[in-house]
Amino acid sequence: MKFSENWLRTWVNPELSSEALAHALTMAGLEVEALEAVAPAFDNVVVAEVLEVVKHPNADRLNVCQVNVGETQPLTIVCGAANVAAGVKVPCARIGAVLPGDFAIKQAKVRNVESFGMLCSEKELGLAEESQGLWLLPADAPVGKTLREYLELDDKLFTLKLTPNRSDCSGMVGVAREVAALAGSPLKPLEIQIQPVTLSEQLPVQVADAQACPLYCGRLVRGVNAAAPTPTWMLRRLERSGLRGISAVVDITNYVMLEMGQPLHAFDMAQLSGGISVRKARNGEGLTLLNEQAVVLDEEVLVIADDARALALAGIMGGQGSGVETATRDVFLESAFFNPDAIAGKARRFGLATDSSFRFERGVDFAATRQALERATQLLLEICGGSAGAITEVRGELPQRAAITLRRSRVARVLGIALDNIQIATLLKRLQLDFVVKGDDFSVMPPSFRFDLSIEADLIEELARLYGYDNIPAQAPQAALNMLPYSESQRPLARIQQTLVARDYQEIVSYAFVEEQVERELCGNEHPVALQNPIASNLSVMRSSLIGGLVGALRFNLNRRQTRVRLFEAGACFAKVNDEYVQSQQLSGLAYGATLPEQWGAAAKSVDFYDVKADIEALFAPQLLRFVAATHPALHPGRSAQIYCGAQAVGWIGELHPRWQQQYDMAQPAVWFEVELGALTRAAVPHMSEIAKSLPVRRDLAVVVDEAVAAQTLLDAMQQVVAPYVAEVALFDVYRGKGVEQGKKSLAFRVLLQDTQKTLTESEIETSIALLVDMLQQHGAQLRM
Repeated sequence: MKFSENWLRTWVNPELSSEALAHALTMAGLEVEALEAVAPAFDNVVVAEVLEVVKHPNADRLNVCQVNVGETQPLTIVCGAANVAAGVKVPCARIGAVLPGDFAIKQAKVRNVESFGMLCSEKELGLAEESQGLWLLPADAPVGKTLREYLELDDKLFTLKLTPNRSDCSGMVGVAREVAALAGSPLKPLEIQIQPVTLSEQLPVQVADAQACPLYCGRLVRGVNAAAPTPTWMLRRLERSGLRGISAVVDITNYVMLEMGQPLHAFDMAQLSGGISVRKARNGEGLTLLNEQAVVLDEEVLVIADDARALALAGIMGGQGSGVETATRDVFLESAFFNPDAIAGKARRFGLATDSSFRFERGVDFAATRQALERATQLLLEICGGSAGAITEVRGELPQRAAITLRRSRVARVLGIALDNIQIATLLKRLQLDFVVKGDDFSVMPPSFRFDLSIEADLIEELARLYGYDNIPAQAPQAALNMLPYSESQRPLARIQQTLVARDYQEIVSYAFVEEQVERELCGNEHPVALQNPIASNLSVMRSSLIGGLVGALRFNLNRRQTRVRLFEAGACFAKVNDEYVQSQQLSGLAYGATLPEQWGAAAKSVDFYDVKADIEALFAPQLLRFVAATHPALHPGRSAQIYCGAQAVGWIGELHPRWQQQYDMAQPAVWFEVELGALTRAAVPHMSEIAKSLPVRRDLAVVVDEAVAAQTLLDAMQQVVAPYVAEVALFDVYRGKGVEQGKKSLAFRVLLQDTQKTLTESEIETSIALLVDMLQQHGAQLRM
């Protein structure tokens, strides 16, 4: 919301400087994003009239002008502008003036002719980047008046960064109401004159969807002069609010929108067929908008139509062929209240962002819908003339406002300050809220323009804003500090994150929204959870895995010449199971490039499956994991595995599929993993075990098996054997080559045996080893000799 400070001060004029006013608004929740001057600094520039122009005696392209600047005698000024002529009014910088760029005006002799000032263009005054000749002012500009005063160039522009809940401040009346409440200054009400009905005609209006449009007002005005010029004061306010002048009728509707926060639209009656209908569009129905964009509609879009066609996107933009032109003689003015749910997201769907949709999506004051139409009619008749008919109003069920109970005790508890009933009542009156006092409680009826007031906490926030956050004392909290219980069966997420950081990973935080194509390709999810109102077309579904954000962050880094990237993220993932939405917490990581940073102590080596496998095992330690070969849509089919902790599948690990590696422009493979966060945070409660008094005994078993036999199969088999004294069985070598026949491989296992009370005898050791060998042979393994 951008507006002129001078315009604001015609409504309310607090005794605050521009900077103090901006600070007050920001501290009250209406952030002033920018405060800028309308014009750069310059002085001693006045409105002047050129009385006489003669050719310079010593220069073909110069003229000697006699200029009236409001004094008894005209000034002689040499000028080279092509559009200088007798009778025009232009800005004149007098001697002593300082223009933008510290350009000082002095008396000078130009080709032997004395010049006592300078006639200026808009560019020379810093008001335009380019200009063609002198700035020609209106014929009624008062000669001798300073240009800054005449054009209100000492004005300043405020730009508010409105939050979605403060739609009431999307018009000057709302901003002025807010400033009056904050500063305690009187508010000048907007005087809207009810226009006399001098036309007996009315255009029939039908609202087919009363839920989407609970209130529609329209009025026929005939005999207007659409070619009439827009008043200078209105154009100035429009331009300083960021809108350009188009034509008088359109400018009036835009002006009322800025003034009251209520968008309006004007239709050319000559282009309409029959009456007006507010309905849902038909599937495949087409409409060409005012910006010449052709759109294809469906039944989810609300339109304004006549008996023959759709005329406009309701609450968003009008259509070509029904808009007002300079030749228009009869217009139909529209002012409506559209349900925010009916408008929300529709503009973005067609790639639009309009002032109307901005306001209707957040909610406008339905009590001001008819008033805005009366205000537009008043301005239209004053500027363009014509005869107005009666207002046609179609009213449905408007939003109901329920009274809110505000407790003084609750105010004191939340704000930490004691406000008495008189103080609370004073603040509520400044907010223009109606209320009834019942002891120490207030029954407050929120007005129609404050959609954001619905519960007691909203009213307490309003009191805090007006009382001033700076005036609330900062009191140190007084509370007992108790140690929270700490469960040894749970590992905190911070410890897991620290482990990954220690292993050279960096944490990222990505959107929970991803592109639908990413879900289908990388996750194999054909039915992702779709968003009804996505913030962008490439963020249309909820993620079922964290891989999309990691791959996006990796590409971002690769595009910036980062050759070694190790990332991780912990976050929520979403899925739909049996018509129910399920949310899970996952931890995911991605490694790309060299295993170690470039150094002289180790040879360069690209990260591989086993490097990341070691990272995962470090995360789960002391729990033991199993990695079972399996396929995943995102992973290389021969270099991927599913991770098991006990009998539970807890995640995935593997290299990205070559197809995605090529699609995402990766020069080498990236290794990805993802595990359930719940499995990571679970920890076994430590328990005491007796320390052995003797050294362990190690025996190595080397067996030859078929290439298809997985080492994990043999490890699982040996773990099931009830072999006394066996403390650990682990694989430490895999061999293929000389001495091992084709299609076979040699696996070497380390077996540690130990008793806590005694030294093992050879027979005890051999008995346990024999049980393990027997189990290996049952699985087709042969001892390697």
